Amino acid sequence: MGRRSDHSREELEALILATGAALMAEVGLARFSAREVAKRIGYSIGTIHNVFGSYDRLVMAINTQTFGLWAEHLRLHFEQASDDRIAVLVEGYFSFARANVHRWSAIYGHHLPDEMALPEADRAARGVLTEIVVQEVARALGRVPDEAVAALSRSLIATVHGHCAFAISGAWALMGEAAPEVAALKRVREALAGQG
Repeated sequence: MGRRSDHSREELEALILATGAALMAEVGLARFSAREVAKRIGYSIGTIHNVFGSYDRLVMAINTQTFGLWAEHLRLHFEQASDDRIAVLVEGYFSFARANVHRWSAIYGHHLPDEMALPEADRAARGVLTEIVVQEVARALGRVPDEAVAALSRSLIATVHGHCAFAISGAWALMGEAAPEVAALKRVREALAGQG
């Protein structure tokens, strides 16, 4: 039985998002269920759909929130960082993924249906993380952040992501790589050195 009068729409949205994020962190995308979120908050599945519109929009909102947490994670790392800010970026990528495996994996595992576009607010919120990387790559190169730096930054993110995904899945260990984070940082440094 639902408790429809217990919360305002804004309160419900926050409650659903918090509970959904906690469930995602606990079970991962493959076992995530909007019905379980509804059960945990004591509302019907219809309430979830009334507030978020669909399962995909709920997962999208959780993933956008994860991007925000990740950006904050990097900011905190920079506050405690040495002068080697590129190493901080790579370490921050790995440490966030390791500490938040299910939420991190959900970002890459969830795909919106073709007819559903990512809203501009979500795109902007998610873009903060990439912009941090672009700014740091530009700083390392002694350049102004332009489209060429942004393109390089995206490639470096993909490089680090591949190393991190292999590390988390255990694939690196199967190939005999004992230090994937070190390898990722080395590849990033090589790419930056190649840019002069």
